[in-house]
Amino acid sequence: MTKPITCFKAYDIRGELNSQLDEATAYRIGYAFAEELNAKTVVVGSDVRLTSTPLKLALSAGLIDAGANVTDIGMAGTEEIYFATKHLGVDGGIEVTASHNPINYNGMKLVKADSVPISGDTGLNAIKTRAEQLSDEAVSQRLAYYTQGEAIDADAFYNGHAHIKVSHLTDTGSYVEDSCMSAYVDHMLSYVNLDSFTPLKIVVNAGNGAAGPALDAIEAELASRQIPISFIKVHHEADGTFPHGIPNPLLPENRADTADAVIKYNADFGVAWDGDFDRCFLFDAEGNFIEGYYIVGLLAAAFIEKNQDSKIIYDPRVFWNTEDIVANAGGTPIKSKTGHAFIKERMRKEDAVYGGEMSAHHYFRDFAYCDSGMIPWLLIAELVCVKKQSLASMVKARIEAFPSSGEINSKLKDADAALERATSKYKPLATVIDTTDGLGLEFDTWRFNLRKSNTEPVIRLNVESRGDIALMEEKTAELLSVIRDE
Repeated sequence: MTKPITCFKAYDIRGELNSQLDEATAYRIGYAFAEELNAKTVVVGSDVRLTSTPLKLALSAGLIDAGANVTDIGMAGTEEIYFATKHLGVDGGIEVTASHNPINYNGMKLVKADSVPISGDTGLNAIKTRAEQLSDEAVSQRLAYYTQGEAIDADAFYNGHAHIKVSHLTDTGSYVEDSCMSAYVDHMLSYVNLDSFTPLKIVVNAGNGAAGPALDAIEAELASRQIPISFIKVHHEADGTFPHGIPNPLLPENRADTADAVIKYNADFGVAWDGDFDRCFLFDAEGNFIEGYYIVGLLAAAFIEKNQDSKIIYDPRVFWNTEDIVANAGGTPIKSKTGHAFIKERMRKEDAVYGGEMSAHHYFRDFAYCDSGMIPWLLIAELVCVKKQSLASMVKARIEAFPSSGEINSKLKDADAALERATSKYKPLATVIDTTDGLGLEFDTWRFNLRKSNTEPVIRLNVESRGDIALMEEKTAELLSVIRDE
């Protein structure tokens, strides 16, 4: 039995390169995935990181040795794997990606047939156990075959050298490269009525990640249908060295390039994505970042308008705005624990048409209940055209009605002690106590949610109020002082 594999997390695989995740580990994961799911057909893809292709090929070798036929869709975003898994009707899908993690990390996101997510409770732990049970000797022998005896050099791997020979994948089993891009684009555009589009100018920032090629394909199809949308592209070329930093627009310091371009080119709005583009971030025509919370409400209302009595799933960090919009529109708001696996599970259970998290993950029933970073901006573009309103004007009243702090992270030596301090001070005064996810306390005119990170000593705080920005800011500062013991 090999040493424990430490890159398995609650919902996916993430680890530091070479020390936690390398080609041998990827081979083990592929073999164990096919065995655990009895998968005979698997689709794989990878983001733009230099190490993603080498890991994907080693993963494919393991899948093939366990009896699976592999379809590689190439460089792709996570949602393209979600789409391909369902579209091709295969037994499972794996995207090699570290999304917005540091450059010295990589990982994998795994789904079953029909793009059902795999978490610790639904097979991920079992895959880990199977991967650890493979003998070191057997793994070494198979890797030696697939590399044609080439020694696996860690530095070469880190710099994107693929040791696995594709020719040997096809010698051993079924490995084919096939793009689903055309079908993917058609599906993306099915969410909007293109006849309703009026001229738009949109800034798009792929962050040198995987979004660029997908956006280009969508742009080409829009042009072929003579849809009057023009794009200003920022950091558009896929580049696994990330010359402008790891793409993560959730961090305020990563927003300036998009905001500046919106202003410079007088665009209608801006869009930015993370590395594997499963999250979509919006900027108004003045370059202001729109918190994902308010986009959830906007999209929820749009879906209810098209589908009366719709069920809408939302996360418990901030939700007063979402609940208010959904209830007034005639829909049914349903709270779910934070996290893609929980949201997707609840979406399927309720057959909800749409689900949204304040972290800019948006989920769609017709997209196998999965999250997409392309569908949201298309829906926003449609709304801007149909309502003849700017993005800023559509969210202005909602921001004023339910101002929020945005998520504020505090790195602490003792997160448990910080949570206890806040609980002791505020829980006795609360009118509503919600433990759906972390500590959620409500008062007459304000509320907050406090959650511990599962992976680091960090506390995440969200505060909102009913129409009182000053109160929200006061309580945010007060809570931060309690949390940080200042």
